[in-house]
Amino acid sequence: MKWLMVAIIVGSTVLADLLQSFEMKRHVVAAEDLHPSRVGAMLAELAKRIPLVVAVFFMAISFFAFMKLLSVADLSFAVPVTAASVALETVLARVVLREKITALRWAGALSVACGVALLAM
Repeated sequence: MKWLMVAIIVGSTVLADLLQSFEMKRHVVAAEDLHPSRVGAMLAELAKRIPLVVAVFFMAISFFAFMKLLSVADLSFAVPVTAASVALETVLARVVLREKITALRWAGALSVACGVALLAM
Protein backbone atom coordinates (compact mmCIF):
# COMPACT_ATOMS: atom_id res chain seq x y z
CA MET A 1 0.00 0.00 0.00
CA LYS A 2 2.73 2.50 0.89
CA TRP A 3 4.59 1.98 -2.42
CA LEU A 4 1.35 2.47 -4.34
CA MET A 5 0.86 5.78 -2.52
CA VAL A 6 4.46 6.76 -3.34
CA ALA A 7 3.85 6.00 -7.02
CA ILE A 8 0.64 8.05 -7.02
CA ILE A 9 2.34 10.96 -5.26
CA VAL A 10 5.38 10.97 -7.53
CA GLY A 11 3.35 10.51 -10.71
CA SER A 12 0.79 13.19 -9.92
CA THR A 13 3.44 15.64 -8.70
CA VAL A 14 5.48 15.19 -11.86
CA LEU A 15 2.43 15.64 -14.10
CA ALA A 16 1.32 18.73 -12.16
CA ASP A 17 4.75 20.35 -12.32
CA LEU A 18 5.22 19.61 -16.03
CA LEU A 19 1.79 21.03 -16.87
CA GLN A 20 2.42 24.13 -14.76
CA SER A 21 5.77 24.77 -16.37
CA PHE A 22 4.42 24.20 -19.87
CA GLU A 23 1.45 26.50 -19.35
CA MET A 24 3.28 29.28 -17.51
CA LYS A 25 5.93 29.43 -20.24
CA ARG A 26 3.09 30.06 -22.68
CA HIS A 27 1.58 32.77 -20.47
CA VAL A 28 3.99 35.47 -19.41
CA VAL A 29 2.81 37.35 -16.33
CA ALA A 30 3.57 41.04 -16.66
CA ALA A 31 4.44 43.18 -13.64
CA GLU A 32 1.19 45.10 -14.14
CA ASP A 33 -0.77 41.85 -13.70
CA LEU A 34 0.53 41.55 -10.15
CA HIS A 35 -1.00 44.85 -9.06
CA PRO A 36 -3.68 44.21 -6.41
CA SER A 37 -6.39 45.66 -8.64
CA ARG A 38 -5.55 43.13 -11.41
CA VAL A 39 -5.21 39.95 -9.34
CA GLY A 40 -8.85 38.93 -9.85
CA ALA A 41 -8.65 39.39 -13.60
CA MET A 42 -5.36 37.49 -13.75
CA LEU A 43 -6.80 34.57 -11.75
CA ALA A 44 -9.87 34.49 -13.99
CA GLU A 45 -7.61 34.33 -17.04
CA LEU A 46 -5.49 31.55 -15.54
CA ALA A 47 -8.63 29.55 -14.67
CA LYS A 48 -9.45 29.41 -18.39
CA ARG A 49 -6.20 27.60 -19.14
CA ILE A 50 -7.06 23.91 -19.14
CA PRO A 51 -3.50 22.56 -18.55
CA LEU A 52 -3.21 24.76 -15.46
CA VAL A 53 -6.56 23.56 -14.09
CA VAL A 54 -5.51 19.94 -14.70
CA ALA A 55 -2.21 20.67 -12.91
CA VAL A 56 -4.13 21.86 -9.84
CA PHE A 57 -6.20 18.65 -9.97
CA PHE A 58 -3.01 16.55 -9.99
CA MET A 59 -1.64 18.59 -7.08
CA ALA A 60 -4.76 17.76 -5.10
CA ILE A 61 -4.33 14.06 -5.88
CA SER A 62 -0.73 14.26 -4.72
CA PHE A 63 -1.74 16.02 -1.49
CA PHE A 64 -4.41 13.50 -0.55
CA ALA A 65 -2.20 10.54 -1.47
CA PHE A 66 0.52 12.03 0.75
CA MET A 67 -1.97 12.29 3.62
CA LYS A 68 -2.82 8.60 3.10
CA LEU A 69 0.88 7.70 2.95
CA LEU A 70 1.42 9.40 6.30
CA SER A 71 -1.26 7.15 7.79
CA VAL A 72 0.64 3.98 6.77
CA ALA A 73 4.30 5.08 6.85
CA ASP A 74 6.61 7.18 8.98
CA LEU A 75 7.30 10.78 8.05
CA SER A 76 11.01 9.97 7.94
CA PHE A 77 10.20 7.59 5.05
CA ALA A 78 7.41 9.52 3.32
CA VAL A 79 9.11 12.86 2.73
CA PRO A 80 12.47 11.62 1.40
CA VAL A 81 11.02 8.87 -0.81
CA THR A 82 8.62 11.23 -2.55
CA ALA A 83 11.67 13.25 -3.60
CA ALA A 84 11.91 10.74 -6.44
CA SER A 85 9.79 13.29 -8.30
CA VAL A 86 12.87 15.57 -8.44
CA ALA A 87 14.89 13.01 -10.40
CA LEU A 88 11.99 12.14 -12.70
CA GLU A 89 11.14 15.80 -13.31
CA THR A 90 14.73 16.55 -14.27
CA VAL A 91 14.67 13.84 -16.93
CA LEU A 92 11.25 14.91 -18.23
CA ALA A 93 12.20 18.60 -18.22
CA ARG A 94 14.98 17.69 -20.63
CA VAL A 95 12.95 15.30 -22.79
CA VAL A 96 9.49 16.88 -22.82
CA LEU A 97 10.14 20.58 -22.18
CA ARG A 98 13.51 20.58 -23.95
CA GLU A 99 15.18 22.43 -21.08
CA LYS A 100 18.95 22.66 -20.87
CA ILE A 101 20.11 20.73 -17.81
CA THR A 102 23.61 21.46 -16.53
CA ALA A 103 25.97 18.75 -15.31
CA LEU A 104 25.53 20.03 -11.75
CA ARG A 105 21.75 19.59 -11.97
CA TRP A 106 22.17 16.08 -13.40
CA ALA A 107 24.49 15.28 -10.49
CA GLY A 108 21.90 16.60 -8.04
CA ALA A 109 19.11 14.55 -9.61
CA LEU A 110 21.31 11.46 -9.53
CA SER A 111 22.12 12.08 -5.87
CA VAL A 112 18.41 12.31 -5.06
CA ALA A 113 17.72 9.11 -7.00
CA CYS A 114 20.47 7.31 -5.06
CA GLY A 115 19.00 8.55 -1.78
CA VAL A 116 15.55 7.27 -2.75
CA ALA A 117 17.07 3.91 -3.72
CA LEU A 118 18.74 3.68 -0.28
CA LEU A 119 15.35 4.29 1.35
CA ALA A 120 13.80 1.51 -0.70
CA MET A 121 16.19 -1.06 0.76
